[in-house]
Amino acid sequence: MKYAIANLFRDERGATLVEYGLLLLLIVVVVVAVLGTIGGQVSAMYSNTSNDF
Repeated sequence: MKYAIANLFRDERGATLVEYGLLLLLIVVVVVAVLGTIGGQVSAMYSNTSNDF
């Protein structure tokens, strides 16, 4: 039993999946922040362009 528990803590196969998940989460947070920041400006730009025609 002691060997099985020690082996469980040394097993790092799932660590890569967790790292990729954290990286994906970071990318999503950055994209949402950028879209929230410039979203209104882009919307205004398209509205102004469509009103000019």
